[in-house]
Amino acid sequence: MSNPIFVAIDTPVLDDAITLAESIKGHVGGLKLGLEFFCANGHHGVHEIQKVGLPIFLDLKLHDIPNTVAKAMQAINVLEPAIVTIHASGGRAMMEDAKAAAGSSTKVVGVTLLTSLDERDMARIGYSGSPHDQVERLANLAGEAGLDGIVCSGNEVAAARKLWKSGYFIVPGLRPANGKAADQKRTVTPRAARDNGASVLVIGRPITAAEDPNAAARAIEATL
Repeated sequence: MSNPIFVAIDTPVLDDAITLAESIKGHVGGLKLGLEFFCANGHHGVHEIQKVGLPIFLDLKLHDIPNTVAKAMQAINVLEPAIVTIHASGGRAMMEDAKAAAGSSTKVVGVTLLTSLDERDMARIGYSGSPHDQVERLANLAGEAGLDGIVCSGNEVAAARKLWKSGYFIVPGLRPANGKAADQKRTVTPRAARDNGASVLVIGRPITAAEDPNAAARAIEATL
């Protein structure tokens, strides 16, 4: 992939999403559509965004019993997404069934620990150890289950890459130097994430909320 930037388009308004995608398509490598967009626009919305001509990353974070997740994966195969996310914490059987049900051209990646969570949040949920510990545990499990890779923060991607040299690593929650963290707790810059082994850089508000999204995307691309 020549440009690793996937822009997170988090809006329920299809026309706004299309306008944004068209404005930035020259400086990004793909478009990430999450729950907000998918719940509002469904398959039709994805088809419309595909007309922009960039790879689509469906960030649905599927997490349920194995049969349900497999059926959900089958239901979105017609969309031919480049990437789909599931929660690695759903367990090995769920991950195996999700990968088996996915289209041959779709990468299935496991979300390890949301970038809005830190060690204090982990303790409240009942997870032991540090974010690094959790990411390494689930990276190993995802690899055993046959997934293509994982989602983790830029703080953990270097360690995950050492464990899984052939893995596909998606890093969200990125912020340019001096950017506002907002609700993200484990952030790094796009350049640092790329240097640490990220395959895909997911960038949302630093581009989508900018006064000129195209200029913001171009500026971030120039740092890589």
